[in-house]
Amino acid sequence: MGKKRIEIMDTTLRDGEQTSGVSFSISEKLTITQLLLEELRVDRVEVASARVSEGEFASVKAIMDWANTHGHTDRIEVLSFVDQGVSIEWMAKAGVKVQNLLTKGSLNHLKHQLKKTPEQHFAEIADIFKLATKHGISSNVYLEDWSNGMRNSPEYVFQYLDFLACQPIKRVLLPDTLGVLTPSETFEYISQIKTRYPKIHFDFHAHNDYDLANANILEAIKAGADGLHLTVNGMGERAGNASMASAVAAINDFMPEVEININEEAIYTVSKLVETFSGIRIPSNKPIVGENVFTQTAGIHADGDSKNNLYFNDLLPERFGRKRTYALGKTSGKANIEKNLQELGLKLSDQDLKKVTQRVIELGDMKETVTKEDLPYIISDVLNSPSTTDKVIVDSYVLTHSKGLRPSATISVRFDGELFEENAQGDGQFDAFMKALGKVYEKKNACLPKLIDYAVRIAPGSNSDALCETIITWETPTKKFITRGLDSDQTVCAIKATQKMLNII
Repeated sequence: MGKKRIEIMDTTLRDGEQTSGVSFSISEKLTITQLLLEELRVDRVEVASARVSEGEFASVKAIMDWANTHGHTDRIEVLSFVDQGVSIEWMAKAGVKVQNLLTKGSLNHLKHQLKKTPEQHFAEIADIFKLATKHGISSNVYLEDWSNGMRNSPEYVFQYLDFLACQPIKRVLLPDTLGVLTPSETFEYISQIKTRYPKIHFDFHAHNDYDLANANILEAIKAGADGLHLTVNGMGERAGNASMASAVAAINDFMPEVEININEEAIYTVSKLVETFSGIRIPSNKPIVGENVFTQTAGIHADGDSKNNLYFNDLLPERFGRKRTYALGKTSGKANIEKNLQELGLKLSDQDLKKVTQRVIELGDMKETVTKEDLPYIISDVLNSPSTTDKVIVDSYVLTHSKGLRPSATISVRFDGELFEENAQGDGQFDAFMKALGKVYEKKNACLPKLIDYAVRIAPGSNSDALCETIITWETPTKKFITRGLDSDQTVCAIKATQKMLNII
């Protein structure tokens, strides 16, 4: 008997984007989707929730346009809702062909959130399936809060699965929505379900609230699960989801009876790119992808390594595509940059490649050294600059810092062509800049958002001083959001991030 093939569905762009403060742009979502499908080789990608926003619609449309021309249409999935067909209409307009319908997997959720009987819920779901079929959309079904359903109302779960067994669906998706399962429960519940419904394809979706997601995933496979939902870097709300890197390594090393399609060598590349685009740093001790996990420090370890690899395990860095970096600079031609991009698994159009090359050359002219790890930052900055002209432009500024005098800033800001000038003193150059900006906004009877977090970093893995990135978190009375600025000068970075904020508000 051959090995059982386990499907891997990545939900970084849907569930992972629910990480607090994370929002991917259209070009970032498209780039991540391309890497996940063509470099990492996941089986399916859940890219969005239906009807969330105009921006989300534009992202999904761009992804589907690309997927249609590359034969990946049936590998792109969108979370949908029991909403009398509003989600289906949304997906049909965007060109989506697979829905993951969110339904109630526990009696508790059904009674207290929807206030409906099982029969009412099932009837509405059956209508959605009919409508989906009519639009050429295939259906998978999430049983939200399924883990608590199995604990507290298993008869409802089985009643629901009896109904689903007669419906035109491809897969049933079993989420541990609140991350409460133990490994033994995971094994027991999925075993019961697979014994009773051997012909249905079941995916398991683990959350990591007790740090048990990876253990639960291994037990789910042992119990007969047919697919898994993972996210890059374990992103997701609260404590996140099961991590792609850790799950893949554990399955490949400890579960010889199954096989997965993942290209391990692409794991690190994708991980670092998602780190850059999301602004969520990977802890240095995170298994597989953390900076320190392949560094031996203790003398006894170094001694053991030289004597028959006494301190080695199977997690060798080469497996996961971890290589030395090398520099790029002003003598880099397009071909050289293209080669570096290929190593990162990135493909750019000629026009975009030209823009990125120009930026690398500019940095080289400033006597800066650029490394391969800097490239995702440069791409994100260059390609996400809006194609339309900004309405608010920080036209010019003078920042002073002199011994014995408070730092000061004189700034000139243009609103739709109208110029405002102000100056102010502050505790630092950027503080002075923000105070001067505040005066400009007072003239316009407007308020600036509150700056609640300010972080500066160089590109992960880069050992150059060419670029730094400033990540600023802002808060208005209604929402929090993040803007990023990229430059070789830290204060200029912050000003660029601030200009992006001014155009968002």
